[in-house]
Amino acid sequence: MKATCWHGKHDIRVENVPDPAIQDSRDAIIRITATAICGSDLHIYDGFIPTMEEGDILGHEFMGVVEETGKQNGLKKGDRVIIPFQIACGQCYFCQRTLTALCDTTNPNADKMKKLYGQGAAGLFGYSHLYGGYPGGQAEYARVPCADFGAFKIPNGLDDEQVLFLTDIFPTGFMAAENCGIEAGQTVAVWGCGPVGQFAIRSAFLLGAGRVIALDNVPERLEMARQGGAEVVNDEEKHLQEKLKDMTGGRGPDHCIDAVGMEAHGAMLDALYDRVKTAVMLETDRSHALRSAIQACAKGGTVSIPGVYGGFLDKFPLGAAFAKGLTLKMGQTNVHRYLRRLLDYILQEKIDPSFVITHRIPLGDAPKGYKTFHDKDDGCIKVVMKPQMTEIPELVRVETAELSGPEAVVA
Repeated sequence: MKATCWHGKHDIRVENVPDPAIQDSRDAIIRITATAICGSDLHIYDGFIPTMEEGDILGHEFMGVVEETGKQNGLKKGDRVIIPFQIACGQCYFCQRTLTALCDTTNPNADKMKKLYGQGAAGLFGYSHLYGGYPGGQAEYARVPCADFGAFKIPNGLDDEQVLFLTDIFPTGFMAAENCGIEAGQTVAVWGCGPVGQFAIRSAFLLGAGRVIALDNVPERLEMARQGGAEVVNDEEKHLQEKLKDMTGGRGPDHCIDAVGMEAHGAMLDALYDRVKTAVMLETDRSHALRSAIQACAKGGTVSIPGVYGGFLDKFPLGAAFAKGLTLKMGQTNVHRYLRRLLDYILQEKIDPSFVITHRIPLGDAPKGYKTFHDKDDGCIKVVMKPQMTEIPELVRVETAELSGPEAVVA
């Protein structure tokens, strides 16, 4: 089969690799019909994720049709399913509490993680050997461990693009908003208008926010946020903190969401400080977006962190968080907890997740897709790959006129 394979920093290749096979009675083999490039895949692309090995198959946002199952499996051939990005057993202490990102049993390399973080976490598809070394879903087929618990059947009448993002970015954005404990009418500010930020914006409205302020410096992303009902601000404005206070009656946003994470970019002095410190390994992650969110957040508010951080931060304003009585909530998303609820939103037409797609490509164009997404070329916000798509020479861009407006998120 064809698969997207990692060979080093900025070196992504589509190669022929062996087809996956059943290894356990709970396994399923999925013929992939749609897969996507995630913002966190760019951390791998940029060389920030340790324990990658040459030839590793990438991708953790994918769905498809069941082709084969193990003996202890309630699935059957032909079932159409989405696959959450984390692999969860459904039986351990954490899975029983729907904390599936913390599954105790599915990461065979948990000891490596314990050395870094003190505890292990669930295995992830296509996301390094720190998270189990599982082949990912940017391929024609994938083996899905614990598929009897993890694979989520999709009802007829919904196309792939409406449900594909249930695998990761829709639940991630939703959990980020839910972690804020939004009360009706409150103001939420979202740093980063990439795919997760876009879903955090719409999820905040679904949960009752009165206003959402979206911050980014990429015009296309700000425009998509505006079409989702947000008020938009360029996060490189010289007096950003004062502007946010002016917009909120001097108090600051009630809650703030950092949907940027470890590779925050920017031209302001604070951002340049982080770039220098990471270049000489005095810190591993660039945290100026998180610092800005903490500084802006109103007293007693919550700073929710869906953006991925992998290591150590410098200049962290813990004193500000303490003085203002802030709550910080973060972590990998417990995808399984949200699937039924978010599917209902889709079925009720309260949101169509396909709004975020800007580019569709065949699997064979994955290297080009990674570069376009990474460089933010051609207005790129989200790339979907379709293994069955006919090979074409250029990325297919979706015109912004097709983007859904704020009426798509009216609760």
